[in-house]
Amino acid sequence: MSDATAPAPTDRARSSESGPVGRFLKATELDTRMLGMIGALLIIWLTFNLLSGGLFLTPRNLWNLSVQSASVAVMATGMVLVIVTRNIDLSVGSILGVVGMVMGVTQAQILPDYLGFGHPAIWAIAALVGLCFGVAIGALHGYVIAYLGVPAFIVTLGGLLVWRGAAWWVTSGQTVAPMDSTFRLMGGGPDGSVGATWSWIIGVVACVAVVVMLVNARVQRKRFQFPLRPVWAEAFLGAVTCGLILGAVWVANSYPWPIGIVRRYAEANNMELPEGGLFIAHGIAIPVLIAVGVGILMTFVATRTRFGRYVFAIGGNPEAAALAGINTRWVTMKIFMLMGALAAVGAMISTARLNAATNAQGTLDELLVIAAAVIGGTSLSGGVGTIAGAMLGAMLMQSLASGMILLGVDTPLQNIVVGLALVVAVWLDTVYRRRLG
Repeated sequence: MSDATAPAPTDRARSSESGPVGRFLKATELDTRMLGMIGALLIIWLTFNLLSGGLFLTPRNLWNLSVQSASVAVMATGMVLVIVTRNIDLSVGSILGVVGMVMGVTQAQILPDYLGFGHPAIWAIAALVGLCFGVAIGALHGYVIAYLGVPAFIVTLGGLLVWRGAAWWVTSGQTVAPMDSTFRLMGGGPDGSVGATWSWIIGVVACVAVVVMLVNARVQRKRFQFPLRPVWAEAFLGAVTCGLILGAVWVANSYPWPIGIVRRYAEANNMELPEGGLFIAHGIAIPVLIAVGVGILMTFVATRTRFGRYVFAIGGNPEAAALAGINTRWVTMKIFMLMGALAAVGAMISTARLNAATNAQGTLDELLVIAAAVIGGTSLSGGVGTIAGAMLGAMLMQSLASGMILLGVDTPLQNIVVGLALVVAVWLDTVYRRRLG
């Protein structure tokens, strides 16, 4: 009897020694690395807001920041799985460029000859062609890496050059524009947003989903007799998460349409503009919804599927994974196919936002994507990484770029800062792993 109760005083002593912050983190089970990234992001935002005279933390800039981060965030979710398996993909920016060019030619030059301009199926066919093309490129990379034994660094470095050249070859260097009107909705803008009402509906539904997930997780823990978080910790997590969601919706709804677009909208609908002007909110941008949807799907894939468990098993110990019966080569090939598909989704967002397919599209995006994943906590030594962290890392990288643009920093210096951020992130990851070891 004494053996069963003896650890209790020791646990209480350890709990008291950890201090209030330690007890809070233990109760809420918050990831300290994620908190560190959020803190770094807030510091960056406040610093740029101060240096720019209050221009950074405005609804307009934050809305644009979310749209600009969408394509990198989508690709970063796939880069997590690539790096987790101790591989790398240096070709994602070039894949984005060539897929964007293929989709541009498909919808601007090929399909109109058969379906006519403005046909409602053009955007869907173009997107499907781009998706298939991206998956095919990823399959080629994955096959060479997994089955022919060529290192991923070499294969994707070659892909960076090959697909960038292929993007030029498709149109001999010409820019393709404009894109289909429905396709352009994936790029954001006044038409590519869901408006104030739907934004609030989406926000409320998301909050309800958060509460349901917390309740379900608690029920499952109790069912399998896992330790339960205190009720106050569950309430705190739900309140903070819902507060952030509704706050993001409020910011999106605080950014109005430009006056020129409002005037044209009023004329087209035979409306008289009020004396103080007409306020029409953008709401949440469609590319942001796409990025969030991809993030949720990739989180499910990484944490709730057999494929995801195999990926992390391979990253943790490839030899042990192979001995356990995992077809490591086929899993690796599927990872690169998935990366190609996500690069195609990023190409859709980027091409739609630019309303054109250009040869410079996606240049250096591979740097931003890898940096986002690494800054988000994905270890280059493999086996560790989170989808949410990578998406937060994408927001952090885009915040650096956006802030420096507001301050008038030259592009070469921007690249220097991004490169230094990547090196520092890897160094911090090395220090963190060493301390854990």
